[in-house]
Amino acid sequence: MRVRDEFVLDPGVVFLNHGSFGACPVEVLAAQQAWQREMERNPVELLARRSAALLREAREKLAGFLGARADDLVFVSNATTGVNTVARSLDLGPGDEVLTTDHEYGACDAAWEWVCRREGARVVRVPIPLPFEPAELPDRLLSAVTAHTRVVYLSHITSTTALVFPVAEVCRRAGELGILSLVDGAHAPGHVPLDLEAVGADFYTGNCHKWMCAPKGAGFLHARAEHHARLDALVVSWGYCADADGHAGFAAFTGSTPLERRLQWQGTRDISAFLAVPAAIDFLERHDWIAAAARGHALAVATRDRVVRLTGLPAICRDADCGQMVAAELPWRDPEALRRELFERFRIEVPLTVHAGRLLVRPSFAMYSTSSDGDALLAALETVL
Repeated sequence: MRVRDEFVLDPGVVFLNHGSFGACPVEVLAAQQAWQREMERNPVELLARRSAALLREAREKLAGFLGARADDLVFVSNATTGVNTVARSLDLGPGDEVLTTDHEYGACDAAWEWVCRREGARVVRVPIPLPFEPAELPDRLLSAVTAHTRVVYLSHITSTTALVFPVAEVCRRAGELGILSLVDGAHAPGHVPLDLEAVGADFYTGNCHKWMCAPKGAGFLHARAEHHARLDALVVSWGYCADADGHAGFAAFTGSTPLERRLQWQGTRDISAFLAVPAAIDFLERHDWIAAAARGHALAVATRDRVVRLTGLPAICRDADCGQMVAAELPWRDPEALRRELFERFRIEVPLTVHAGRLLVRPSFAMYSTSSDGDALLAALETVL
């Protein structure tokens, strides 16, 4: 059986957009659906009495995959939720500054702008030029630190430009300056090997539904132990009640640590995506995801090089600065019109992004991708450009 046959993907579509929302294998969906059925057999039993232990078990499996302690992890719906949670918990004040780059994800940029506007703080965006020079990024970014800088925020793998940023070095140097660090790792888990302890961010949030192939609605927030008490949930619920333990069964789902009590229970919700994360990890490991990631990287680089030869426009980064997802510049066209033409005419699902006035095509090569997917994209681009 081909790996692609283990996914639900439409066989009539050349799917080069794993990076946007991921894709979930049949067996992982089955695991999620089994948890949903288990919940509906007796919702009170699973949610009120068993969920804390079940979520703990799932977090322990995830922690082993991420190089972290389970006590420092909590499940969230997605990385955007994680960024919002940290941004709203930092108690920014008038004149405070959030230092970031001009390559960040738009939804999270909007979150920081909203928080800073409310608190009288401001976002400072440092341009990171293309072609990308990773060794220059820490100096370029941190040279903008002032006495008002409260937090440095950046992506591990950027969304628009698909660049792998040297986050560990930035976090280390920010820490030496007494500045908090938050890494948006939306694309990193299952894309590149992760050791969150080695990355050293004060806060790191990521998605399980993208490159880890877990169901939609599964992500995580990691916080170093000294920061647990400063984090507040976006939804205040039972974990904030001093007497929650006095309500029969409530302690079972609010959790036992401050991080669990505040962030784990957000009211009644479907936790099946979280509980299916171990099944996704088992799937990745059984398919040797490290080797698959290396193959995906090779396909991404080869496809980028072919686009460069086609257009005559320079590559925006070196081979080592991207993973299984790569961005290559195209001659300017209306992005939405081109995306629609590629899909409707050639049945190719691939994102077109814009950064600093440049039109970029950003194909992803997941474990189910093959060289024929890249061939199809190049043939289509040769026709339409």
